[in-house]
Amino acid sequence: MSDLARTPKQIGTLVQRARKKRGWNQTQLGAQAGLRQETISLIETGNPAARLETILAVLAALDLEFRIAPRSTSTAADIEAIF
Repeated sequence: MSDLARTPKQIGTLVQRARKKRGWNQTQLGAQAGLRQETISLIETGNPAARLETILAVLAALDLEFRIAPRSTSTAADIEAIF
């Protein structure tokens, strides 16, 4: 899976997709990441207060990684169309 996310909401959508692809509910993902179900829900709904450390734990539990790359020339509308 290689997707682009520029907002907390987009990150949340990608986390939710990856979780569902594994057949996990939020509680199961939380257990794998060492977090509460409520925290997973906040991330998936795009809560901007989620800490980077928390998001990294969720990504690790989903066997995903965080990458830094030069910004593409896609517009915000192009990216939103993905979601």
